Amino acid sequence: MSPENLEQYRVIIVDDEPLIGSALVQLFELEGIPAFATSEPKSIIERIDINWPGVLISDVNMPELNGISLMQNLIKQDNDLPVILLTGFGDIAMAVNALKQGAYDFLEKPFNNEYMLDVVKRALEKRALTLENRTLKQELESISLPGPRILGHSPGIKRMKHILHQVLDMPADVLIEGETGTGKELVARYLHDHSVRNQANFVAINCGAIPETIIESELFGAEAGAFTGADKTRIGKFEYANGGTLFLDEIESTPLSLQVKLLRVLEDRCVERLGSNKTVPLDIRIIAATKVDLDSLCKTGEFRQDLLYRLNLVTVPIPALRERREDIGLLFLHFARIASSRYHKALIPLTSEQGAQLTSHDWPGNVRELRNLAERYVLLGAEAAFATSINNPVNLNGAMSLQQRVEFFERLLIEEALSHNKGSIKLTMEQLELPRKTLYDKMQKYDLDRKLFIK
Repeated sequence: MSPENLEQYRVIIVDDEPLIGSALVQLFELEGIPAFATSEPKSIIERIDINWPGVLISDVNMPELNGISLMQNLIKQDNDLPVILLTGFGDIAMAVNALKQGAYDFLEKPFNNEYMLDVVKRALEKRALTLENRTLKQELESISLPGPRILGHSPGIKRMKHILHQVLDMPADVLIEGETGTGKELVARYLHDHSVRNQANFVAINCGAIPETIIESELFGAEAGAFTGADKTRIGKFEYANGGTLFLDEIESTPLSLQVKLLRVLEDRCVERLGSNKTVPLDIRIIAATKVDLDSLCKTGEFRQDLLYRLNLVTVPIPALRERREDIGLLFLHFARIASSRYHKALIPLTSEQGAQLTSHDWPGNVRELRNLAERYVLLGAEAAFATSINNPVNLNGAMSLQQRVEFFERLLIEEALSHNKGSIKLTMEQLELPRKTLYDKMQKYDLDRKLFIK
């Protein structure tokens, strides 16, 4: 027997004695640990992936596949997966050999329930730490790679990054949804630059910025003589992006007459230049972006429903800046550092009050507005920048509880100190008069990485 979804279980027990399996399931579930037992080891091998957040317990002596072989197969897929082996024969040499081969632990039947629980809980903690470190490593690698970076640790940004990483190298087209200024082209470039297509062209076109009379030739290209003024053959954006990515910004502005042709290209994966009868096959990813609700436009007849169905196979929503306030300080610091380097001007750290003003502002222009403020801050100074951009008093009353306000200002003070001390833990400890462990605990609580403050 094999479960439909292994992801929901934290312990999988593989034993050809059903009574042992059911007893262990009951033991773990009484402790609040979801568990599943099976007597079919081969059904498990292909279904436990490298992101499974659990522990496997396996009997050694089974007729279908012994526990050592099962462990070896699983460790090939994920060397860090904790596998606990059980045996009723008390073979010390076998235990030592299994531990050398990568077993997390080796327990002899009959086992002590309390000891079993202790071993499994420690293994689960180790597994959680392993997966967390993998995620952090991936994020650090993505930050260090050339090309665009997506900064932030808010829940909305984490969800967005998860979707992006799931589809990076898939051939599926993507629809990006977000308000003006949220960074739709940045997300599209991130998808391209971190995918297997990054050696080919990334071609961006704003469907709302090109006159309706020439947008068709811009996209599809044209043969010489196809229309008045077409004195030579010209390839379109689709052809130019072949092998790479075509980004269609403001897709909602595409004329209805063109939407039918666009749909055909998306479905057939080939394009015809204007004035030609020959088709050019395309190996291309289409990323479309919109700042409006396309469903509403479909209901009013301004956008084709079938084109929407074709575009939104994978939808990536970008949260507005007001929905990710915990990222504002990090983003401001990032933009201010870039401006400081570009204009060769010193970067003066924000005060707590200025940081609070940033966080309490609604940011109708989103990240674009924040970036402009950061540049003015470096060029003109805090007083001039804040006077022209954020002319509203800090008002956290009613929006936050006392505990939330305390945490809010505590985080701002730590960020300010880290920025002032260029990421130095020692100097930050001294400035805030905090023990090292307390500072580390608070940095972990607020998801602050000292590397982001090193200048």
